[in-house]
Amino acid sequence: MHIYFLQHHASLGPARLKDWLDGMGHSHNVCHLDEAPPRLADCDALILLDGPQAEDAPELARERKLVERALKSGKPLLGLGLGARLIAQALGATVSRGTCPEVGWHELRLAPESPFDLPERFEAFLWQSRIFGLPEEALPLGGTTAGPVQGFAWDAGRVIALQCHLESTAESAAAMLALNPTAFAAAASPSPHLQAPAEILAEPKRFDRQAALLDRLLVQWLRA
Repeated sequence: MHIYFLQHHASLGPARLKDWLDGMGHSHNVCHLDEAPPRLADCDALILLDGPQAEDAPELARERKLVERALKSGKPLLGLGLGARLIAQALGATVSRGTCPEVGWHELRLAPESPFDLPERFEAFLWQSRIFGLPEEALPLGGTTAGPVQGFAWDAGRVIALQCHLESTAESAAAMLALNPTAFAAAASPSPHLQAPAEILAEPKRFDRQAALLDRLLVQWLRA
């Protein structure tokens, strides 16, 4: 298959997604925000990466239209972070600021009706301050203590939206943290939802463990 990444910031790239696609023999291209979005006819699937923009940012107007077309196209669509919120918004779900940001390693619990081939409980890297509701006819991934909807599958798993960053590596997480090092200064407080950068990056093997979860999810997604 040939997959297009839509990248919204130079520091927020495909990370481990690229390695997985290479290893499975799939080809891929990256479309940056200042470029015209790809035509659906030129790819077999789309992956929308995270970004610092708000969902209604003017520079995302062309991408929002592409998402709407992709939802109707029958082609696989995967969104992460901002990409997930764009998909949720296009499906009619409400996107809003959460009660508190979630940054760092958190335990996710699968919803009873979750269609994802993932453990009932697993640790994942989170980086979010905005949340979304569950679109109609979507099945939930599951949630954390502060974020009950951490993702969903739609149209029998052809479309997946994820708030958690299973694609992250230690290097890509460090790049995310470097984007705005003061944004989560509250991590020094006793909040259970915010972790300091040093704590997030202290154990690189955590990223390796969630890589196995990414493998399972991507296989399930492309099969759909």
